[in-house]
Amino acid sequence: MFRMERIFENTVDFIRDLYKESSSLIPLHAPVFLGNEKKYLEECIDSTFVSSVGKFVDRFEKMVAQYTGANKAVVCVNGTNALHMALMLVGVEVDDEVITQPLTFIATCNAISYIGAHPVFVDIDKETLGLSPIALEKWLTDNTEIRSNICYNKTTGRKIKACVPMHTFGHPCKIDEIVEICKKYHIELIEDAAESIGSFYKDKHTGTFGKIGVLSFNGNKTITTGGGGMLLLQDEKLGNKAKHLTTQAKVPHQWEFIHDDIGYNYRMPNINAAIGCAQMENLDSFIQNKRETANQYKEFFNNISSIDFFSEPENCRSNYWLNAVLLQNKKERDDFLAYTNGNKVMTRPVWKLMNKLPMFVNAQCGKLDNAEWIAKRLVNIPSSVNCLL
Repeated sequence: MFRMERIFENTVDFIRDLYKESSSLIPLHAPVFLGNEKKYLEECIDSTFVSSVGKFVDRFEKMVAQYTGANKAVVCVNGTNALHMALMLVGVEVDDEVITQPLTFIATCNAISYIGAHPVFVDIDKETLGLSPIALEKWLTDNTEIRSNICYNKTTGRKIKACVPMHTFGHPCKIDEIVEICKKYHIELIEDAAESIGSFYKDKHTGTFGKIGVLSFNGNKTITTGGGGMLLLQDEKLGNKAKHLTTQAKVPHQWEFIHDDIGYNYRMPNINAAIGCAQMENLDSFIQNKRETANQYKEFFNNISSIDFFSEPENCRSNYWLNAVLLQNKKERDDFLAYTNGNKVMTRPVWKLMNKLPMFVNAQCGKLDNAEWIAKRLVNIPSSVNCLL
């Protein structure tokens, strides 16, 4: 135990030295505003267009579409709303099933539940922390059948309409393999890229492999709009439908209020988009900075046999949204969490597996050996943009 305490102490000292903070709390991931945020906010306020109409909304969408390579980008109030809309756009309905991973943030499963659909949990890969294509294909082979080009669960009789893999902590999963499996089984693919803006798999931006990708701009993300999300689409017609539905399905008219569908008040306000435009201007420098921080962590932990730093997977360029380390077992993980947080260095365990939560304990699951192994060992460590680098 004495040896581990020394390792924990050295880790805290290293993080404090890295962020040049000797005594105050070091957060897990704090937002950084180094550019035109205040200028654009003043412009937005002076224009009086602070709600969901204004030049910054359009500009933010175009900036993100151009950066990611999407043909269309549509902003939303938050990432959860964007996931909800994405599922509806691909046709998920009440009592359908949606395959996802158990190691994910609750928003993924909440969005599925808003529709009245059911999550099915399939294991992850240890080397990506994302949905395993091998586990996915095995589960589909063992549990489904295709009838009239529709995938059915042989146990429940329900349609399996969509699959939602996540690029965990900004590390891309093997999304190209998942794309091919979903095509084979006639399943729509939505990428939960909430954590991975600026991450690339085989030189292609995450969120642009599936029919729809979803980003998040929450206050703790790589770039932030305070709160916010975005849909990435390759089909411009579907993108126009998304924009229509997220603005209460209001038919454009100079003065009439006419709505032609059930719509949703999911549009990001112009005042949030103003911050997003300024953040996008610094995105590349943020990611370069975060990758430099990750390299310093990697070098430090290379000399510690009992703690492994999680590095970007093969064929990936990760944004390293949240850096992660793996302890040897759950007890050492818990001891590490207690020591670091007790010394005002914020660390967090990975989310409780979704199939362990009361709302989803009865959900159908494949074998989840990898997810369970990771859940006992993984800890996120401070990952803010380091203004001192």
